[in-house]
Amino acid sequence: MASASHPALADPTRGLGLAILGVAIFAMTLPMTRLAVGDASAPQLPPAFVTAGRAAVAGLLSVVYLRAVRAPRLARRHWLPLAISAAGTVVGFPLMLALALRQVDAMHAAVVTGLIPLSTALIGALAMRQRPSPGFWACAVAGCGLVVSFAAWRGGGALSSGDGLLLLAVLFTGIGYVGGAKVAGELPASQVICWVVVLSLPLTLPAALWLWPQAPVRAASWLGFGYVSVFSMWLGFFAWYRGLALGGVVRMSQVQLLQPFLALMFAVPVLGERLDAVTVVFSLAVIAVVFLGRRMPVRSLATGAAP
Repeated sequence: MASASHPALADPTRGLGLAILGVAIFAMTLPMTRLAVGDASAPQLPPAFVTAGRAAVAGLLSVVYLRAVRAPRLARRHWLPLAISAAGTVVGFPLMLALALRQVDAMHAAVVTGLIPLSTALIGALAMRQRPSPGFWACAVAGCGLVVSFAAWRGGGALSSGDGLLLLAVLFTGIGYVGGAKVAGELPASQVICWVVVLSLPLTLPAALWLWPQAPVRAASWLGFGYVSVFSMWLGFFAWYRGLALGGVVRMSQVQLLQPFLALMFAVPVLGERLDAVTVVFSLAVIAVVFLGRRMPVRSLATGAAP
């Protein structure tokens, strides 16, 4: 994988385009997952099947890719962080999201999961024994407050179990990303996500076959399942990581702030959901808080210096 640290390989314009493409692919995950699982009134594919199946499809594709690029065998030290990454990104996030989207619409989920970058930064700081600044904590509290307020407003003054599932999805994503990041310093990031789903195959493939739906399912739901399997779980990471490499991690990572807003936009044509002004305002507020939080210093406990 090319590195943005080498000027000869840097291409900010192409990097920006690929980063936006990756974020757009990820933003479609929410409406496509909702399309796959249906809602409480018209359930379609079981959430557990979607969780196992999307990872199994991505895992089989990754086996082909890793062999094609002659990827080296994993070192023993990589197994634990990759297992942690799999627990978060292969099992935790997809399952919590699929269960939640049976109860809440994709727009609701887009606002709540907008906290993922802040959650990832916080979990990463704790895992690397760093001390977030008071400003970071203020942004984290403000972001949680915004999300809880939005969920309560949408729930008529009360939080639903779907909101709890979404918050768990946010937590699992942060854990999974941090686990993968520990290996990404030694292996190309595109290979890391492939190894995560390949190592999960002994669990995900049998589970997908065991959970294969017996009842008839709409063709649109299979389309949603195909999308989250091939694009959300696999191809999106290639575009995203390549964009980071060409355009620079710091600059390109800000593009991720567009993801919740794009998810709101995609939910309109894909699911026919109605976009209201309050949802837009809350989404923009969460994006602003996340942006500020990611700019706040985080200091090392060992040296007292900002990384």
